[in-house]
Amino acid sequence: MSNDDEDFTAQNESNRFGGRVRRYAKVGASAGKLAARLATGKMFGGDIDHSKYAAELTSALGGLKGPLMKVAQILSTIPDALPKEYTQALATLQADAPSMGWLFVKRRMRTELGAGWQEKFTDFSRDAVAAASLGQVHRATLDDGRTVACKLQYPDMSATVEADLKQLRAAFAIYRRYDSAIDAENIQLELTARLREELDYEREARNMLLYRHMLADEDCVHVPEPVMDLTTKRLLTMTWQTGQKFQKFLDSDPSQEARNQVALKMFRAWYVPFYRYGVIHGDPHLGNYSLRDDLSVNLLDFGCIRIFPPAFVNAVITLYEALRDKDEEKAVHAYQSWGFDNPSRELIDVLNIWAGFVYGPILDDRERRMDETNSVAYGAEVAGRVHRELRRVGGVKPPREFVLVDRAAVGLGAVFLRLDAHLNWYQIFNDLVGNFDADILARNQDAALSKVGLDRPEN
Repeated sequence: MSNDDEDFTAQNESNRFGGRVRRYAKVGASAGKLAARLATGKMFGGDIDHSKYAAELTSALGGLKGPLMKVAQILSTIPDALPKEYTQALATLQADAPSMGWLFVKRRMRTELGAGWQEKFTDFSRDAVAAASLGQVHRATLDDGRTVACKLQYPDMSATVEADLKQLRAAFAIYRRYDSAIDAENIQLELTARLREELDYEREARNMLLYRHMLADEDCVHVPEPVMDLTTKRLLTMTWQTGQKFQKFLDSDPSQEARNQVALKMFRAWYVPFYRYGVIHGDPHLGNYSLRDDLSVNLLDFGCIRIFPPAFVNAVITLYEALRDKDEEKAVHAYQSWGFDNPSRELIDVLNIWAGFVYGPILDDRERRMDETNSVAYGAEVAGRVHRELRRVGGVKPPREFVLVDRAAVGLGAVFLRLDAHLNWYQIFNDLVGNFDADILARNQDAALSKVGLDRPEN
């Protein structure tokens, strides 16, 4: 690269960063004005037109195209964490950042791997083959013939994430001004911790190794292998996984048997790690997996991973048993184990409304379709009812661990709805968790984390 090219690239980077700063300033000002108008509307008893304000906030956020979009996806699965007008509006924004050009890619790769980085590959695609909220992917070939995916983080992403988190705090502050049904402090803390973790591609590589270990006996699920000597905090190199996108599979008009197979394999991909190791993939977004010709599942992204205390997983099963057996005392114990402080009987009844919706398919011992009790319309109705009842009983502060478990359950439920799978979910679940022992899970978890060099999160 010539000096002129270097100067041009550096100027582009500076211009890009300056534009981002200006957009953040615009968002901050818009959020402040919105908060003031909401507070005024509540103070004087005026009607709050959330659709209008959501449109204003979406307009201001439209240029960010960063991790906030992932946050919007997660929030959309938590009943009324934000008004539906806001999560729906945020979900319309594009998650992809502008692609980095070749000159810029070469500069970034040299920063990560050194001046001779191109000698480490026999081929490296000049153009990105995929984009995500934090980086873009290039296809390459190693000396040993392996095809790999190189995920290169966009510039300034640490600053981008912190700015997006600032806007998230502003959004929650706005909501608290007029609605106390859900205290979102723990939701905010959880999303903040997970987004910051996603910036560290070395950690994601270890997450990938963890999933390769946990799913080693699952022939129906495939996990890439990270190339550790070509991985840094901002570059993740992993073996290439060939498969078709989920939507392409649906567009092919698959048979009912094929739909059922995919649903079962997706279930095991998500819940074998959870119930045997206390680990969950918190982002079942359509772009995070693909399907091979034999309908086995490729998992592709391991940035949003949550490790749980064994007692938390035990409480998930305890609540299932409480709902199945209509055992109120056991339900109280489960919620207390999860971190709901001194829940009243009224609050337990309200929480059980949502729990009954999420657990519904595994409480019914027969082959059934997911939409019998978990359709989108019914889910919205249940969420609205839960929200109204939470306001009546004085609100609730969900524990941090609740966020990604709920996200995974609802997100996978949406996948099963689109598949129109006909399965006995009760039998599938009980086959997986039969003879569950929290002490065995703890030993499995300790051994797996030690093997890949990961620690349990402090919270």
